[in-house]
Amino acid sequence: MRSRAPARIAALLLSTVLASALLAVGGGAAHARTPSPSPSSPSSSPFALPASVDGGAWSSGHLQGTAIDRRRGHMYFSFTNLLVKTDLAGRPIGSVTGLTGHLGDLDFNSADGRVYGSLEYKAAQAFYVAIFDGARITRMNMDARTTDVLSTVHLREVVRDYTADMNGDGVFDGDTGNTPDHRYGCSGIDGVAFGPDLSGRGGGRLTVAYGVYSNTTRTDNDHQVLLQYDVRDWRKYERPLSEDALHTSGPASPDGKFFAYTGNTTYGVQNLEYDGDSGNWLMAVYKGRKAAFPNYALFVVDGSKPARRGVVKGQPRPETGRILSLLPRGLHHEPSGVYGYESGGQYGLVSLDDGRYYVAEAGTVDSGGTTLQTGRAVLHRWTGAVPNPFEVRGPAR
Repeated sequence: MRSRAPARIAALLLSTVLASALLAVGGGAAHARTPSPSPSSPSSSPFALPASVDGGAWSSGHLQGTAIDRRRGHMYFSFTNLLVKTDLAGRPIGSVTGLTGHLGDLDFNSADGRVYGSLEYKAAQAFYVAIFDGARITRMNMDARTTDVLSTVHLREVVRDYTADMNGDGVFDGDTGNTPDHRYGCSGIDGVAFGPDLSGRGGGRLTVAYGVYSNTTRTDNDHQVLLQYDVRDWRKYERPLSEDALHTSGPASPDGKFFAYTGNTTYGVQNLEYDGDSGNWLMAVYKGRKAAFPNYALFVVDGSKPARRGVVKGQPRPETGRILSLLPRGLHHEPSGVYGYESGGQYGLVSLDDGRYYVAEAGTVDSGGTTLQTGRAVLHRWTGAVPNPFEVRGPAR
């Protein structure tokens, strides 16, 4: 889920202004705040859930993730350097621009009514959770740096692993997978989701998944790495986004660090989602390239099995950690023991916690010689069939 092209702000502003000129602008009130984030459950909502929600066409990076506020009838789309808010008919309500970092996966926190996403500034070795106040996103082209719609929290643990000098030569090798550096092959962060404590101790957590470089020559990058945070007291860390002076305000360490053995993937967990219906966690990835693994596109963490202390395989020095179990369903690769599926979800995955999901599709369109990025969320239901466990279904309330 990486976009290497620099942000083309002038073109972005032009495309968003043209789109907003054609469509009505709306807004919504903030959610009442509840004490703590918790796994979501099907909401009573006056809004019908359509068969698809169109996220529009923009001069931006490609679609990275989606999130839904069912109570207010809003969908959010992350387009790498642009956040778009629509109603469930796909009409733009507002957008947030001015991001030069990499905005990735999104999730909606029903506890505080805000949208959380991963945000990277690799060159500055800075990684954040971006927190958007959706109630304040009421018009197009709201600048992330000068309006009060966005706050950020720094993730020190990610920086430590991303900058780790694994070969001890005293040199940080930078944003490249062709190196022994970066602990666990950490390339930053991407997938985010709210759900229960993976240790099985109860309580809601924000889970943040590492990006992982594709590198077939090393053995220490075959896990998906998940960090968990209790965000109830995060307001003391939150700071506005200042790209000229990136801050380091955030928790000293995560509340939990977990490992799922899947084999190496290309940039790790692109979209992470907790499903309140099954109690499982879905990890949609770009396929890996190691011949010793099946290189599936979707892995499911078994939510009925709390993390257990075990060996983190392949590390240069023996290491133990909290190991997660993959759900023993779907396709099975006996030599590696890995289970998984072949499906979409890499560009956006939203569980409705009742067996239905919005699975996002990304594309492009030509507009007068300019390539615009598109995205839409399409309603599916989970069947568990192989190789693809998702089936397209029609609209329902």
